[in-house]
Amino acid sequence: MIEVRMPNLGEGVTEGTIVRWLKAEGESVNEGESLAEIMTDKVNVEFESPAAGVVRKLHFPEEAVVKVGTVIALLEPSARRS
Repeated sequence: MIEVRMPNLGEGVTEGTIVRWLKAEGESVNEGESLAEIMTDKVNVEFESPAAGVVRKLHFPEEAVVKVGTVIALLEPSARRS
């Protein structure tokens, strides 16, 4: 499983709010595709998935305030066939 962590979105930012999940548990996501909208006191961003896979677990509900570096979701990596 791939641990998706709350990103560091700027100097002095210690936490962020998950405004909205853009993918639900069980949905596929591509690397670089928006996974969630995150808000801090300095910036609002669409957070991109660090890898391709299937969202297996969202650890926090929308509107949750989460510290930077905390695991917010788990992805099951996509199987690559050659």
